[in-house]
Amino acid sequence: MKFIRYSLIPIIALLVGISISCERDDICPESTPTTPRLIIDLYDAENPENKKSAFNLVVFGEDNESILPGYNSVSTTQLILPLKTDGSPTRYVVHKDFSFNDNGTPDDPSDDIIGGNQDILIINYALTEVYVSRACGYKTVYESVEIVPEADGDNWILSTENLTNNEPIEDESATHFNILH
Repeated sequence: MKFIRYSLIPIIALLVGISISCERDDICPESTPTTPRLIIDLYDAENPENKKSAFNLVVFGEDNESILPGYNSVSTTQLILPLKTDGSPTRYVVHKDFSFNDNGTPDDPSDDIIGGNQDILIINYALTEVYVSRACGYKTVYESVEIVPEADGDNWILSTENLTNNEPIEDESATHFNILH
């Protein structure tokens, strides 16, 4: 019994010491805006006032074959894309009407057939780091952002529209670009 009492006192003292030494500004609140993602809405090229879904959409980084979480054969009217914080540009493969046929040989990728229309988005920008707080550190702000669809002769992305008026992208409170398709 004495052993439990003598070992419990140091544990309680340690927990009290840790909780007292932690200051309020040592924890970054969830509500603090950090490095923003690029928000893009998809609109109908024939009727630009109306949003238009892209069906069976798959999105992945051009240098990374891993599909972006949330964009594995989805139908959506909005893209929310993270941008590189270590340099420009960021390049995304945006594949509309994606379909995949492994020809009955899942272990042999050489005979796979991928259907749909693939476009590459080149997102150019300048980087600025802004101090947020001691707990949150720095966030990246994107300036002079432009989206250029790489021409391939069969683009489903017909044009892009910058909604930021070349203001820096500092948060995710509003749409930054529209894509007409």
